[in-house]
Amino acid sequence: MLKVSDKWSDYECLDAGNGEKLERWGKVILRRPEPQAMWEMKFSDDWNKIDGFYHRSNKGGGYWEFKNKLPEFWTVKYKDLTFKVTPTNFKHTGLFPEQATNWDFMMEKIKKAVSNGKKVKVLNLFAYTGAATMASSKAGADVVQVDASKGMTMWAKENRDLCGLTDHNIRFIVDDCLKFVEREYRRGHKYDGIVMDPPSYGRGPNKEVWKFEKNMAVLLEACLKILSDEPLFLLINAYTTGISNIVLSNMLKTMMLPLYPNGKVTSGEVGLPITKNSLILPCGIYGRWESND
Repeated sequence: MLKVSDKWSDYECLDAGNGEKLERWGKVILRRPEPQAMWEMKFSDDWNKIDGFYHRSNKGGGYWEFKNKLPEFWTVKYKDLTFKVTPTNFKHTGLFPEQATNWDFMMEKIKKAVSNGKKVKVLNLFAYTGAATMASSKAGADVVQVDASKGMTMWAKENRDLCGLTDHNIRFIVDDCLKFVEREYRRGHKYDGIVMDPPSYGRGPNKEVWKFEKNMAVLLEACLKILSDEPLFLLINAYTTGISNIVLSNMLKTMMLPLYPNGKVTSGEVGLPITKNSLILPCGIYGRWESND
């Protein structure tokens, strides 16, 4: 099932093709590489009316070329959430706008449970700059977020402040995600919702190695041990090349559904609408278990 993040006002994928995408972040126009946009197209004049252009290097990585002077950072809003945005060394901006559809899903589940008197606790793994954390907290959940990067965790704290969530119950943990989940099990801690955005490859703060194909099933099994008796959701996002959403669906159906039969598993792709031609830019896959309402 395709989920399209089409409720933005401060973000827009203006055009895409030839391995690139043209985006509006607030009032700032950025041009970035996009491997999924492999269809051919003719560049219009709009592609030159930009503030920043990320060039790929033949040796790997790349660099930003700025046509106009930009502030050190600026903010974009999604509904009642506010996020810090700035171009980083690896072409990113600190936010993945395609994930908005998943924020909406989690917020709806949390709000409904809270309105029925349930105290909701959510765990966000590989949390990056904490967008899913802020969405969950804004909806009324207590949140623990885990990421191996101190820098991204500090950025997440800035997003907390921008969202007006300083007085909300959010814990920020710098740790290896699998090790943290295993410790939470030994402590007897439970969560009503778990969301994760695991990379294809990564390293923990103590050089722990993460490989999606090798470690994903191990992490999922560990997460199942710290779910509450009546969980709301478990959501996996992935960008790993060659991994189908059916893989995530099969993992959840074989590992989670037998333990929590009062729920359903769905999977698919997430995408962004392209303004110029009404195409959809594919931006990764998801698999999720959710409780039956």
